[in-house]
Amino acid sequence: MSARFKDLVIDATDHHKLADWWCSAMGYVRRDDHEPPGDGWLRPHDWPVPIVDPDGGGPAIWFVPVTEAKSVKNRVHLDIWGSVDELVEMGAAVLRGRDGEIDWDVLADPEGNEFCVFTPNQA
Repeated sequence: MSARFKDLVIDATDHHKLADWWCSAMGYVRRDDHEPPGDGWLRPHDWPVPIVDPDGGGPAIWFVPVTEAKSVKNRVHLDIWGSVDELVEMGAAVLRGRDGEIDWDVLADPEGNEFCVFTPNQA
């Protein structure tokens, strides 16, 4: 084996806000044990924010601060089980609804990162 999956990383212009949004959307929590290195090269607010599944079932997701806004389609995205209506109420936008070609909805989080939503009864 030359490699194995570790974590998922998402760039964000407001990484704290987006981490909190995804925590609310998926029931994740911020990982408390992560702090910036003690050499002071980053302020705590600028340090990446890791979130985790409190039940340990899902991967860790890191939200990393960047200065540039998202400008092109994601090449990698999340697929999640959930309610489109609830996610839209939380601030997501529907980019494409399920139709004759796809059996899922394509949404964007508050920073425009695309993700696909499958309804739980499709499991």
